[in-house]
Amino acid sequence: MNLSVQKRIASDVMDCGINRVWLDTERTEEISMAITREDIRKLVHRGLIKKKPEQANSRVRARKRTLQRKKGRRKGQGTRKGTLNARNPRKNRWMQRIRPLRRELKTMRDTRYIERNIYRRLYRMAKGGAFRSVAHLRTYVEEHSLIRKRR
Repeated sequence: MNLSVQKRIASDVMDCGINRVWLDTERTEEISMAITREDIRKLVHRGLIKKKPEQANSRVRARKRTLQRKKGRRKGQGTRKGTLNARNPRKNRWMQRIRPLRRELKTMRDTRYIERNIYRRLYRMAKGGAFRSVAHLRTYVEEHSLIRKRR
């Protein structure tokens, strides 16, 4: 029995696609008698015609992928699109290095760990890119015995 007309009207009435319309296969005779929109509405109300649930794409794999990316996986050569400088600009790398160095130098000066003139010299050295990190700065200060002498 061809119920394509009823299916089309039902999809319009229920405001969904034709593929989401479910017709009760046991009651095809009754459904085939329905020819007006009002008839279809009554069948929907009685439960002979229903709307199937929407099917969405599963997000399970996507969530797993984002978890891995948080851990630092999936960042190999094949994934990269931009150059190193595009992904992490030179200026950002510089700021990430210089700010902690300057902060450390200020605390060294304020806690009187180093003299003011030594602070100025180390500040200029840091600006010139002499230190890789805060740890490198500390080792430099200790090796060159720039620690302030206690009086």
